[in-house]
Amino acid sequence: MACIEWKKHESLAIINMCNGANKQNLEFVAQMNRCFDQILADKAIFSIVLTSTDEKNFSQGIDIQWLEQKMKDKDFYSVKSFLYGMNKIFKRILLMPVPVIAAINGHAFGNGAMLACACDFRFMKKDKGFFCFPEVDINIPFFSGMIKIIRKSIPEYKLNEMILSGKRLTAMELEDNHVIVKASANQEELLKDTVAFAKQFMKKRGILGELKKRMHKDIIRVMDTEDIEQIDSLSTSGCFVCM
Repeated sequence: MACIEWKKHESLAIINMCNGANKQNLEFVAQMNRCFDQILADKAIFSIVLTSTDEKNFSQGIDIQWLEQKMKDKDFYSVKSFLYGMNKIFKRILLMPVPVIAAINGHAFGNGAMLACACDFRFMKKDKGFFCFPEVDINIPFFSGMIKIIRKSIPEYKLNEMILSGKRLTAMELEDNHVIVKASANQEELLKDTVAFAKQFMKKRGILGELKKRMHKDIIRVMDTEDIEQIDSLSTSGCFVCM
């Protein structure tokens, strides 16, 4: 059963996360990468819109129940594969040679908000949904690369508040703080606004990909060094949370 699907709409690809709360696990990783592969193979696609079919959720982040069961079973190989897999998704978005625009149609929590931050631009509907990083309340630390990803998308003063407090922000607050391009009125307007914005981009993949590579080289460097150390240490020690 598909948890992620995509369709072509003129010059853009629309990726739909379609599994309710869209919690992230190894199957999520596999299907997202498959979509990216198929989209990149179509040279007539010049932008990507990432959204969800659920009325309430964009993505509620890591599938904690799945993760806890893997930790309980001491299946650290699956845990490690998932963490590396999500980092691969983040890196692919950061380096994607076409713009990736998040249409946040509901709650974006934790790794779901991280997924939106990895995108080049963000829109969010204002009639329903919160955006937050609850890691401080569930005792899960960010990897160094994650903080870099958040920092590229959220002003420092707001980043500090969000990471240390776990505060939930509305679309209007995100718009006021320049985290999103626009707070759209509702689901219909969100898709309309995002698609219209995405259609503006008809740039050559070569130059756009090179610009993103240079813009995000520090993020990639940290993900390829510090994150590797942190993930390897975590998977061998069996410790995921900070008590």
